Amino acid sequence: MPASIVLSQITWSTPDGRTLLDHLDFRFAAERTGLIGRNGVGKTTLFNIIAGLTAPASGSVVITGSIGLLRQDLIPQAGETVADLFGARPALALLDTAEAGAATIEQLADIDWTLRERLTGTLDRFGLGWALDARLSTLSGGQRTRAALAALTFNKPDFLLLDEPTNNLDEEGRRLVIDLLAGWRGGAIVISHDRALLAEVDAIVELTTLGATRYGGNWSHYRACRALELSAATHDLAIAQRQMDELARATQATAERQARRDGAGRRKRAKGDAPRILLDAKKDRSEATGGAHARLAEARHGQATEALSAARKRVEVLQPLSMQIASTNLLPGRVVLRLEGVSAGYAGGSPVISDMSLVVTGPERIAITGANGAGKTTLLSVMSGRLVPSAGTVQRPVGFAVLDQSVSLLDGAATIRDNFRRLNPNSGEEAARAALARFMFRADAAMQVVSSLSGGQRLRAGLACTLGGDHPPPLLFLDEPTNHLDIQSIEALEAALARYDGALIVISHDRAFLESIGITRVIAL
Repeated sequence: MPASIVLSQITWSTPDGRTLLDHLDFRFAAERTGLIGRNGVGKTTLFNIIAGLTAPASGSVVITGSIGLLRQDLIPQAGETVADLFGARPALALLDTAEAGAATIEQLADIDWTLRERLTGTLDRFGLGWALDARLSTLSGGQRTRAALAALTFNKPDFLLLDEPTNNLDEEGRRLVIDLLAGWRGGAIVISHDRALLAEVDAIVELTTLGATRYGGNWSHYRACRALELSAATHDLAIAQRQMDELARATQATAERQARRDGAGRRKRAKGDAPRILLDAKKDRSEATGGAHARLAEARHGQATEALSAARKRVEVLQPLSMQIASTNLLPGRVVLRLEGVSAGYAGGSPVISDMSLVVTGPERIAITGANGAGKTTLLSVMSGRLVPSAGTVQRPVGFAVLDQSVSLLDGAATIRDNFRRLNPNSGEEAARAALARFMFRADAAMQVVSSLSGGQRLRAGLACTLGGDHPPPLLFLDEPTNHLDIQSIEALEAALARYDGALIVISHDRAFLESIGITRVIAL
């Protein structure tokens, strides 16, 4: 029987009662599927339900075949090694015992003599030349992700479940994952915002508040389909609005005619030139007709309102996010950052940055690139004042802001609105609300506590609080800003930064993102 994953009537809600999955029915076939959707819509929750890590409130999951799961955050346990990712530590210990001549006859019968060679070969294919007993805690996040991917493919499951597999990977690591998916012949479900990775899938499934929709084809095909859907939805919204307006005019005209007839009847009754019984009959018929018209108008109004609401919801789902940023008024020749003979590192280690000099003037757009461990975050920390250099000087003669991956400038215990007021003390309540609305935090959404936000929502809130005011800083530092954003938010961020007229210094491995924001200089470490 072909491998498949069948979801039947899956329902799940957050602890505060917000419904994420509502009687979801869907079937994943043995193909490479990209799972996309806005942050907070329930993609990772759905993954966990499929993997058996989370129980749905109702519904069932039927899996035909085996699955292998790559979680978004790989947190190593104490003493955990690379071999543990493969589930191979006991087998390797037995092999060591046999090679030392201490294995029993029964143990020898269970030994896989090629295991170590096959494990090492798999690691080599992922560019990982480590010992199998290397502690996971000594590896970077990107290295752990690559090791976990190697372990998944080694076990050859029928379905790969990959949650943001290219996050925290350098360019080489991203290419390995993209090549892995391109060559994978089993089933795969991939949560990702990496457009290069989504170019290698067979189908895109978009999860929205309206359910799950499958688009046959890769990312380019999906974009074309979505453009057509948005055009159709906008057309339907215009028709629904026009019908609502026409109904309102027709209802008003009917009411005015009825009022004129009622007025004429009252005047005729006042004259007394017709039999009273006839006048009473006409009055009863008029009241009955008026009541019937009112009921018909109410029914039509309800239908039109429902149609208009449905059309608006569809457009809201399809419509790209939009962020607006005021001008910084930064002059082209203004120096915004100067490094002279800077060296920096961490206690007990060799300098990561040595004797670096750099001048940034005007609205330059600089990308800091390099392999994991090359010193990108160290350099950005020195530039932004978070790390004091061991030698040299750093000057930042203009205002600036730093948005790191955790958006630490926000107070997690406060609301988005309160964070905005704290970071923009000259903005009143009305100005704060208007600014946050421009970043899609309208009404009650602005009163969400930051700690309750998803990673993508948190970064968007950070952007709103930093750049949403009347006087955004002329210099902005960004550390892997797209890591936790959904694709719609990435494209909105690209559009916003393309309009931002300040200086921009960004760490990113996302080539499409860097091209979209118009990078003018690259510092390759």
